[in-house]
Parts: sequence; structure tokens; C-alpha cells
Amino acid sequence: MNSVSELDAEIRSLETLGLKDIRVLWAARIGPPPKLRSEELLRLMLAWRLQAEALGGFPSGTRRLLARRGAIAPEGRALGDGAILRRDWQGRRIEVVVEADGFRWEERTYPSLSAIARAATGTRWNGPRFFGLREGGQ
Repeated sequence: MNSVSELDAEIRSLETLGLKDIRVLWAARIGPPPKLRSEELLRLMLAWRLQAEALGGFPSGTRRLLARRGAIAPEGRALGDGAILRRDWQGRRIEVVVEADGFRWEERTYPSLSAIARAATGTRWNGPRFFGLREGGQ
């Protein structure tokens, strides 16, 4: 890419592409695209990658800070070991215990609250919202 104006034009052109075309462009420019179904998210990710390719991405200091941060704990872990989350859903009480290695429900440990919400309801839920840890829950 020769100029910032060409980069801007290419990024604006992404707005006209459908999911299939975004994936084709991603494959041509970067490699195999992520298996996302969100057209908007894939479009934003591709725009960032194109900008990073043309302008250099994050400064080295930012990359170091991100690398130093480490893994992010699942939402709900900050409540501490032994904390209990309860939710009544369709006449059934769902009770989850926060543990060091995840969340325990019905004698099984899950990596996230979302995994429990999905197992308990049979549908995809945002676990922290399902258990009332976020606005709009329950």
C-alpha cells in the first residue's frame, strides 16, 4: 500500500463486502480466516490487520504490556473461592460454587459461567449475565 489514503479506501471498501467476500479477502491477504460468523466482527478484525500491516501495529511498549498481563481470569473468579451463585430458571434452582480451578455445578467443574448456563438451559447464554453479575441479567 502506497499511502494512508489508499489504506483508508481499502478499509472503507470492507463495508460493502459480505461475510463470504471478507473471508476470501482475509485468505488472500493474511491466511486462513477465523471461523467467526459475525460479519461485523470479522470486518473490524480485518481492518485492524490491514492497518497493522501498513502502519506497523502496536508499538513495542504496548506489545510488552499486553504480553506481561497474562491470561485473563474468567468473570466471576474475583468473587473468591467458595462464593455461591444462585439462579432460579424455569422452576429449577441452579447453584454454582466458585473454586480455584473453575466453577462447580452438579458435581462437575466448568471453565466458565457461560459453560454452566449453556449446560443448564440448553442454549447459549452470557454466563455472567445469566447469573446476575452484569446489568440486564435475570
